[in-house]
Amino acid sequence: MLFNSLSFIQFFLIVLALHYLPFSWSFKKFNLLIASYVFYAAWNPPFVILLWISTVVDWFAAKGIARRQSATAKRLWVLVSLLCNLGLLGFFKYGGFLLDNFVLLTNAVGVDFHPARPSIVLPVGISFYTFQTLSYTLDVYRGATKPSRSFLDYALYVTFFPQLVAGPIVRSVDFLPQCATERRVAAGQLGWGLSLLTIGLFEKTVIADGLFAPICDKVYAQAGAAGPLDAWIGTLAFSGQIFCDFAGYSTCAIGAAMCLGFAIPDNFRFPYAAVGFADFWRRWHISLSSWLRDYLYISLGGNRTGAARTYVNLAVTMLLGGLWHGANWTFVVWGGLHGIYLVIERWARALFPPWPLWGALPMRMTLALTTYLAVLFAWVFFRAQDFTTAWQVTTSMLGVGRGVGESLVTKIEATIVLAATSGLLALHWLMRDTTLENVAARAPWWMRAAVLGGMLYAMMTVAGDNRSFIYFQF
Repeated sequence: MLFNSLSFIQFFLIVLALHYLPFSWSFKKFNLLIASYVFYAAWNPPFVILLWISTVVDWFAAKGIARRQSATAKRLWVLVSLLCNLGLLGFFKYGGFLLDNFVLLTNAVGVDFHPARPSIVLPVGISFYTFQTLSYTLDVYRGATKPSRSFLDYALYVTFFPQLVAGPIVRSVDFLPQCATERRVAAGQLGWGLSLLTIGLFEKTVIADGLFAPICDKVYAQAGAAGPLDAWIGTLAFSGQIFCDFAGYSTCAIGAAMCLGFAIPDNFRFPYAAVGFADFWRRWHISLSSWLRDYLYISLGGNRTGAARTYVNLAVTMLLGGLWHGANWTFVVWGGLHGIYLVIERWARALFPPWPLWGALPMRMTLALTTYLAVLFAWVFFRAQDFTTAWQVTTSMLGVGRGVGESLVTKIEATIVLAATSGLLALHWLMRDTTLENVAARAPWWMRAAVLGGMLYAMMTVAGDNRSFIYFQF
């Protein structure tokens, strides 16, 4: 069930109607839990069983951790949680990938091994809810929180439908306390939640799907014929598409949750205005980057074990973060590039002392543009289906590709992408130190109404093809 579908609008209206009826708080939470299972089952009903497995295993694992005094016993319960969650994730998401690479390895050493390819369907959102349930047991193990006393609250935390299939990845310490007392929604909160839903759907349907996606798809589908201009325009288009698609989903999720009285954290803070790569990851997919920092990077030692080990920890974290996105070596390269960026930035900060010039506006804008161009180069490996396509696009961008024939993109398409990307970068820079809420609060009501009305009109008239959200595949 897509946010950008009529079925979701009907579903959400029913959920809202039930939620605002004078039922008890426990009954309302139960309604939300059932609605979340219905929402997830709309893709593939049998995969609800996987949700139940993760829910039940981590419920008992957290209880076991809290009740045991022995450190060894606590670690055994953590191991149960890790094996269950990562085992399911590994089988469904990486089973075919591991088998393919094993076959390549055996063939490389002269063993003719060609097993039947398993028919494994990737459950939507498994990467997100796996990390969410793992964070619960790990937080209990670390003493950051106590096990929930209510199985209903915990099950709702795992399955809450606004952010179930593509995040943000919510921590139990943020969500479970909200379940303790009834969430009463004021008119202003409901209005802002519906406004965020409108903004998110506009980003997805009009900008990502209608403006950027067709041009990006055309270039990457014919990468071998792409000249330098084609490669740059196609990759610029993808940078706009991936942001508006994913940030659009996150905005919808935050808005839908707000309509129900729940607060879930921001996932994007205008990342294309980042000054440096550490700043970029404080602004892009914040719930994942903070998860990787807290549960992987710090567990590896973080920056507590010397410069060389810190660089290794950064690289390993980003490589695994790339692999989290998909069972393809192109994602590993994408993560590896960001690891290299972070290592170089940390090395440069240690090498060059603080200097007032670094804080000057022209220098900050130059560094922000440099950050964006490096991120743009890495996006090629995120978008490309294979290394052949990635090589063709990157070499063309660097001016050494051999595009043939006429340009793949028209002058109008190139102008649209350049103008839209420039507008997106300018918006991010202007908004880098504020929030949508602050801007909306300062704007007069008629201006807010006009903007939202224009977005609704654009969604009805110029929206692109009805595409799934990109991050559903992760």
